[in-house]
Amino acid sequence: MLERGEVANTWRTERWDGFHLNTPKFSQQLPGLEYAGPEPDAFSSLAETLAYFDEYASLIDAPLRTGITVTALRPVDGLLRLSLGEDAIDARHVVVATGAYQKPAPTPLAASVPEDVLQLTTSSYRRPEDLPAGAVLVVGGGQSGCQIADELLGAGRRVYLSTGRCPWAPRRYRGREILHWLVESGFMDQTVDTLPSPAARLPCNPPISGNDGGHDCHPRWLAERGATVVGRLEGVEDGTARFANDLEASLAWGEDRQAEILARLDAFIDENGFDAPAPDPVEARPLPPVDAIHLRDADVGSILWANGFRPDFGWIDLPLFDDLGWPLQTRGVAKHPGLYFVGLHWLHKRKSSLLFGVGEDAEHVAARIARSEWPTYAFPAPAPAKPAPPLSGGSVEPTPLRSRTGRPRARGPAPRRPLGRAEEPW
Repeated sequence: MLERGEVANTWRTERWDGFHLNTPKFSQQLPGLEYAGPEPDAFSSLAETLAYFDEYASLIDAPLRTGITVTALRPVDGLLRLSLGEDAIDARHVVVATGAYQKPAPTPLAASVPEDVLQLTTSSYRRPEDLPAGAVLVVGGGQSGCQIADELLGAGRRVYLSTGRCPWAPRRYRGREILHWLVESGFMDQTVDTLPSPAARLPCNPPISGNDGGHDCHPRWLAERGATVVGRLEGVEDGTARFANDLEASLAWGEDRQAEILARLDAFIDENGFDAPAPDPVEARPLPPVDAIHLRDADVGSILWANGFRPDFGWIDLPLFDDLGWPLQTRGVAKHPGLYFVGLHWLHKRKSSLLFGVGEDAEHVAARIARSEWPTYAFPAPAPAKPAPPLSGGSVEPTPLRSRTGRPRARGPAPRRPLGRAEEPW
């Protein structure tokens, strides 16, 4: 195993101090280390999440080299060569597990922001007191944007939240943590082939929070807490940020997506005779329109770009990627002999990038490697390359695979209602 930093490096270096997982502890189900503690519906802090990864690394005891950056991967003489600076490794099989979200989405408007306004992304934000005095403009109404906006409000900051279209979901529904319903109904097992288009993998995940015991965190909820919610940021000119007149349409889109998933859950509850309380009434109050703010007049000292992340596989020298940058693969098996992927958003199922979904995909990939069943698809032979230099420090002997324990269900077995083709991503 090769890791550019240390175990769980992205979690250690690109999360804010007050981060909590927004999936409950019962969903921490890496194979062999399924959560079995007394608080299944609680939410792990950043420190608890790191401890979980450290414990798993110790449990599987895989041969691990930390501080190693893979700069390129290319086919050489029927093998796959990984370039590691002055070293290299030739391998018959390579599993790419570099994470679901690798680089921030482009922010072309950043160049128009005045120089005296601090700009940062969600991966570089750490805590409210690190920001200059004044208000904060958060651009992006997805999970990270809304959770950081919530933290800033709690710290007494004035917050402007620029939001586009993002689906919503309640933290709890009909008497339970909503993830129980989503897992048991089969919703999280929806496969990628049911999506209306490849682009349906890109919309943000529903903004819900694991902080303070878990709560809603969508733009209307934040508006009730004091945030000024505005439409999509269209431009910045002469120190003035201008917003599209699309706020109510974006909020309505999120509420419509929420209504669709709740209708599915209601049908599942009714069909299986669960004794669940009636849904809580939902009241949507219109928010006042804001078409522009002058950053200095509004005392905005910081802009936090929370407009999402995209894949980054430019270091893989193979024609294996679609126009959106996603690898061409089936259940993690790429269309090139010996190359595999795990941990990607919608790799195979809705849950593929989550702690209770990645193990299922990893098991499938490991079985394919063990059987050495390579696809028949092949690319033209690459140009001859020099032999790889030997690794410094000698070779690493593989350790035996551990037997896998059974994975318990979230809350007992329940019949599953088949999902139809998705009309919209959720």
